[in-house]
Amino acid sequence: MTDPVSGMPECVALFGTSADPPTIGHRAVLQALADRYPRVATWASDNPLKRHEAPLAMRAELLGRVVRDLAQPRVQLLQQLSSPWAIDTLSTASGLWPGAILVLVVGSDLVPQIPHWRSAEVLVRQARLAVIPRQGWPLQADDLERLRELGAEVEILPLTIEASASSRIRDRGASEAGALVQIPEAIRPVLQKHRLYGSSQAPPPS
Repeated sequence: MTDPVSGMPECVALFGTSADPPTIGHRAVLQALADRYPRVATWASDNPLKRHEAPLAMRAELLGRVVRDLAQPRVQLLQQLSSPWAIDTLSTASGLWPGAILVLVVGSDLVPQIPHWRSAEVLVRQARLAVIPRQGWPLQADDLERLRELGAEVEILPLTIEASASSRIRDRGASEAGALVQIPEAIRPVLQKHRLYGSSQAPPPS
């Protein structure tokens, strides 16, 4: 896959997330990636190291609502990319976009874990890594060097994303004021309808 103007291989940014639940931070990341890359694919996935509160199908629906509300043509929800293993996601992505440059987008909290992922040495040669700094998870030079020793091409994205955390919503409940502001408006009615993440049936006060 090549860019029709430059003739160069097109870049596809791949941003998977547990989306448990999606937050305003996820929405901001997707918008920032769309500003930077010609194509952005996102999906909800199961993290083998986490226990998820909502089923995968529901988390995918919530993320899909965030994507539709974003109304950014460059951003697509492609749930077929979902896998607990990034190497499997890259294999699927290679089939969808043959010849494209794949850019796997991760938060800085995941950087120390990547060398321990399944087939890590193969993974870092199949895709570039784009790291989004997360508040509370400073990047360590040793972790980045270890990735580069594996053969990774690492880029630190100059993004300023408002701090938010799905864990805060899970821990405090969606109706708690501090957690509520982290929830995109597009998914609040679904949380209320299904009483997910401690959300009440009645809409929150305005």
